[in-house]
Amino acid sequence: MADHNVDLLVIGGGASGASVAMEAVRRGLTVALLDAGDIGGGTSCRSTKLLHGGVRYLELAFKTFDLAQLQLVREALLERGHWLEQAPFLAHRLELMLPTDTLWGQLYYQAGLGLYDLLAGQQRIGRSRGISRDALQESLPMLKPGRGGVAYSDGQFDDARLNLLLARTAEQGGASLRTRCRVVGFERSADGRLSAAISETDTGVQERWAAGVIVNATGIQADSIRQLADPQAAPRMLTSRGCHLVLEQNLCPGGLGLLVPSTADGRVLFMLPFHGRTLVGTTDAPCAIDAATSPTDEEEAYLLGYVRQWFPALATPTVTSRWAGGRPLLRPAGDSLDSSRVVREHEVEQLPCGLVSVMGGKWTTCRPMANDTLQAVATQLGRPLDAPQPLPLLGSAASPAETLQQLREQAIELKDLLPDGAMRDQQIAHLQSNHGLQALPLITGIDPVQREPLSGVIPLCQGEIDHAIQREHARSASDVLARRCRMAMVDLTEARRLQPLVDERLDQLTGTAASTSPINHQLMP
Repeated sequence: MADHNVDLLVIGGGASGASVAMEAVRRGLTVALLDAGDIGGGTSCRSTKLLHGGVRYLELAFKTFDLAQLQLVREALLERGHWLEQAPFLAHRLELMLPTDTLWGQLYYQAGLGLYDLLAGQQRIGRSRGISRDALQESLPMLKPGRGGVAYSDGQFDDARLNLLLARTAEQGGASLRTRCRVVGFERSADGRLSAAISETDTGVQERWAAGVIVNATGIQADSIRQLADPQAAPRMLTSRGCHLVLEQNLCPGGLGLLVPSTADGRVLFMLPFHGRTLVGTTDAPCAIDAATSPTDEEEAYLLGYVRQWFPALATPTVTSRWAGGRPLLRPAGDSLDSSRVVREHEVEQLPCGLVSVMGGKWTTCRPMANDTLQAVATQLGRPLDAPQPLPLLGSAASPAETLQQLREQAIELKDLLPDGAMRDQQIAHLQSNHGLQALPLITGIDPVQREPLSGVIPLCQGEIDHAIQREHARSASDVLARRCRMAMVDLTEARRLQPLVDERLDQLTGTAASTSPINHQLMP
């Protein structure tokens, strides 16, 4: 059994775990990051793809006089600005519209969204504005007629790519990264504190990780690690399933997304532009952990019902993909199962055995979650951590201004290297959005025939497939086609068409038999 010694062992490679690993590397700690599946293969790749403060949470804060909700909105808005600056190739501003049929409704939304803008402070990315009926019909031509609405700005991003780049940035900073590597047990010192973890790969290889501190960042699986470390630990997590659909029809041709402010059961729904199609979500239903990533036909019908209600001219929406993710929610007082009222805050717990667990939270606030976790790590180590050192996200330059400038220069160089055809501009945009400033080295390092786009849905090329396998820890067709690019999330049929090629490259580059399992991004890997 291989034996390793690190300052910090992080269990779970989703948004929170990868963020903890990266921030720990910045502070000079030796780090190992383990995930039982693929990087970001659970909830973190199944979000609504929004960087947001939470308009619903803002409304709830005022209706319930809940300052915790208000603070959560403020923190999330600041972090939204951070990611839009630091990863402009992965994240961009998106304008959304709240429709209303009444003047009072328009005034109400304008007042609330004005406060939303104000809370963002210097990180404000736009001003809310009223939209007339005619302007609304121009942006959303199939939307049912109404009075108009109010538009506001939030961020849209690629969750799986940001997750991967956080983990790979930590790896390039010195962290050990393992996928398909499950923690199966712990060792304790004489005083009963955790001193090491035993991991096991999907091929049965075990490794021992001696660590000064062990962090549990496993999302909806947090209780299983907590109880493995301390069988007496009381359950803390609730799981809520959020289902999403992708429609072949582009209902947002003007780039303006739609926020349905209230459904019959008190939810909000988004209908957003997504790779030339429409992303619809989400539901919010308490569920068992093993059902968290499996959307139901009933949930699909529920979402399609609202699509038809708001876009009655669309007679037959065509679903090209669907997925669900399990929200990790902290159990509230009284064990209520109404997940719609659970505060989406995080908590960092320290068990007597020394296990540090980061629980709850949401994608937008992964960085504050990591910083709070590292405060607990410092407590467990019994010493303050070093000040964070600069460590640009992989694909970014040293500053946001340099990143934008170099992206513009890179686009010009890519134009000369990529196949001259109708898809060249689309391919440049795809390569830069996936790889940032790493797109040019990727393309220059491969044969011209490997640069040819393989699909009209997303212009993935063979060189990217090989890069995903050789450099990005991809070990299955789902890793490549659902998370290294978004093909399976956009068009599952097209992803299945490409699967034989991906399996062939996996076989040739890894020396292992190609996976024969179907692409199924609805299930945990």
